[in-house]
Amino acid sequence: MSAVAAVTAAVVGAVALPAAAADHHPGRDRHPVVYISAVQADSPGRDDRSNRSLNREWVEVTNGSRWSVNLDGWTLSDEDGHTYTFSHYRLDGRTTVRVHTGNGRDSRTDLFQDRRNYVWNNDYDTATLRNDHGRFVDDASWGYHRR
Repeated sequence: MSAVAAVTAAVVGAVALPAAAADHHPGRDRHPVVYISAVQADSPGRDDRSNRSLNREWVEVTNGSRWSVNLDGWTLSDEDGHTYTFSHYRLDGRTTVRVHTGNGRDSRTDLFQDRRNYVWNNDYDTATLRNDHGRFVDDASWGYHRR
C-alpha cells in the first residue's frame, strides 16, 4: 500500500507543479508591467505652440512592478507616426515618468521629446508603447480613433 501511495503522491505532485508554475505571474499577458497610465492630449489653455503649452501635453508611463525596467530603445508613438524613442532611461519599480511634447531638461520623473509642434490630437488619437524589439506593450486611445 505504501508503494501505491508514494506513486500517487509523485503523480499528483507532477501534475500540480505546472499549475503552480503557471500561477506564478497571473494575468501577466493581460496587464503589462509597464503601461500607459495617463494622457493629457489637449494641453490646458490656448494651443499657441509655446514651449509651456507643448509641455502641458504629455503621456505618463508607469512601471507597476517592484523591479526597474530599462526603457532604452522603447518607443512611444501616435497614429500619425510621430515617434519618441527612450534613450538611456531606466524606470524604477512602482514609479511613473511623464513624457512631455516640448523642450526641457530630462529628469527621473520628466522626459521631453524636444518638439516644436503638438503630437497628440485633441479629439482622437492612440498612444502606443513598444519595447526595444518593436513589440507592442500597451496603448491608450481617446475619442474616435482610426483602429
